[in-house]
Formats: sequence, structure tokens, C-alpha cells
Amino acid sequence: MADSFFKPAVRDIVPYEPGKPVEEVQRELGLERVVKLASNEGPFGPFPAALEALARGAEELNRYPDGGAYRLRAALAERHDVRFEEIAPGAGSDGIVDYLSQLALDPGDEIVCGWPSFPSYVIDALKLGAVPRQVPLRDHRYDLEAMLDAIGPRTKLVYVCHPNNPTGTTNTRAELDAYFDAVPDHVLTVLDQAYFEYIDDPEYADGLDYLKAGRKAVVLRTFSKIYGLAGLRVGYAVAPEEVVTAIGKVRRAFDVNSAAQAAALASLDAPDELARRRGVNTEGLVQLERIMREHGLDPPGSVANFLFAEIGEDSRPLFEQLLREGVIVRPAGGFGAPGAIRVTVGTSEENELFGEALGRVPARATQV
Repeated sequence: MADSFFKPAVRDIVPYEPGKPVEEVQRELGLERVVKLASNEGPFGPFPAALEALARGAEELNRYPDGGAYRLRAALAERHDVRFEEIAPGAGSDGIVDYLSQLALDPGDEIVCGWPSFPSYVIDALKLGAVPRQVPLRDHRYDLEAMLDAIGPRTKLVYVCHPNNPTGTTNTRAELDAYFDAVPDHVLTVLDQAYFEYIDDPEYADGLDYLKAGRKAVVLRTFSKIYGLAGLRVGYAVAPEEVVTAIGKVRRAFDVNSAAQAAALASLDAPDELARRRGVNTEGLVQLERIMREHGLDPPGSVANFLFAEIGEDSRPLFEQLLREGVIVRPAGGFGAPGAIRVTVGTSEENELFGEALGRVPARATQV
């Protein structure tokens, strides 16, 4: 089919590259044991209550899901002390990014985000012929002052990845306060808090505080990470009612399936397990940082469930060599950092296996 068939906005896009599946690496390289530390998934499966909910609902999978996700929305509204009309479920928080792009962006409109950062902000804008303004990070963190300077009359959306993916860094409450005091009224700010539940720091700013204070903001959350439901694709936005209404006009009717809704709902009432996983992740971050530093890498401080490290001009050779050792990490080129890798916190054993594999690759592969 001729290239002219496809609209230019789509033809020139470099698609999102997900982490390689374990089965694919085993098949291609003939390996029996493969550890995946590439996609920021939690190392644990669904909560026990979620598994029970999935089993109970299995016999009803011949029925379409509740397109309005009523029970899940009601539970989330109660949990966050917002109105039902301010909750929008989606196929992961990534799905909400797509909805926001559809409802806001015309060709020539603009979005602003830090860079390197989560690529869907850019890709979803490009699909619609919009223009992404990518502002370089400062000390691996979002430079909110520079992002304010990048806002123009056609800017519709500003994304603040909080904490940032792939660097794991975050902005202070004072920096976010100053940003919201200065951001123009015609801009909708999207605070992406996909890793919110991993953080136990009173100085970390909860995006809901800005929304409840009347700021023009959308807060993104997901069940893909600490809740162990990445395979079901379920997340949500907390947003002004008019934004939630517009999301309902552009999303597909049954984006969040029945199993995802049931598992997410059942996961909300397990504070002890949530705290346990948060604690295990904190210990894993310390372990993983130690391992990386022992091998000459210098990751910035992370508050999420992953670490970022620059290794030189091109991280693909190290990625490929670690694959042969049975460890999948993430080359960060798709995030705007071609000379870096991102490594997810695994179990203690998985982290040590990563360290052993790192010790077997040629030294030149990890030289900055």
C-alpha cells in the first residue's frame, strides 16, 4: 500500500517499544531462566482478594462489562473524597493520556512535557498532528520553570510525570506550588502519579491537593504497578467533571473489562499488603542502587520502583549482552535517553542475578 494512504502524522511516528517478554527471550536465545526487570511491573502478582474476585467473575465473562465502571468509580470517589463525576477509569493511566489527547488536541495544538520522559505524551500528540514541546530535564528532574517558558498560546496540555519515568526523580512541593501559581489558565496540567503508592514521604506532593484547591489539573493513577494488575490494563483519572464528561465521549465503550474492574475494586481494601509491598520495594531500591554503583553506574535517587543510569552514547549493546545473560532491562532510547538503561526493582534474588549478569558483561559496555 502506498505511503500516501497513511496520514503524515501517523506515517512518521516511531511506535512505543514495550519491554521484551520473558518467553520471547527464552525462545530466541534458548535460555531456561530469564529475569525481567524492564517494564516497571511489581515483582508480585495480584492481591489475594483480587484473585478471588477474578475467580468469582470468570463464569460471567460471556457478558459485556459495565461500560460506566460504576462500582469501581464509586469506590475510588469515596477513597479520594471526590465526587463520582470526577473519576474516569481507563485502560491503564496510559489509556487516559490517549483520551486526553483525543479530547483536546487539533493539528497544530501543542503539549509540553519534560524529556526524557514517558513517550506516550509525545506519541499520542503526534498521532493527532499536534506538536510536542519537549523540555530537557535539569539534574534528571522536570525543569518546571523552563516548561512554563515553553507554554504558548496553542499549548493545551502540560504533562508533569511525578515521579518521572524513566529517571525515578520527582519535584518538590514548593516547585509544584510555584508552577501552579504561574501556569496560564488556558492550560490543563496532567500530573502522572503512576508510582504514587510506592512513595511514603510527607514532602511528596499529592496531585489531588491541587485539584481540590481548584487548580486546572488531572491526576493519573494506575493498578498496573504495586497492585500487580499490569496484565489487566486498568487505571484512572481524577479530574474536573467537564473533563471526565469529555473523556466519556472519546473512549471506547468497554475499555476497562469486567475482570479488570473486579480485580481493581477488590485491591482497594488491603492496606497491610500495600504497606508490605511498599516496604519491600524500598529495600529493593537500596539493594539495586548498591549493585549498580558496585559496577560503576551512577543512578540518580529514585522514589519509584526502578533506577536509571547513563552508560555512554548507546545503551543497546549492554541491553543485548544482558539479554544473553538472561536479564531483561530497558534501553531508554524510546524515552529520549539513548545512552541510558532503566532497571526495575525485582525480588532480592532477581536483583542479585542482575548484578551477577552485569559483572559478566565486558567492562566497556558499562563505561560512561
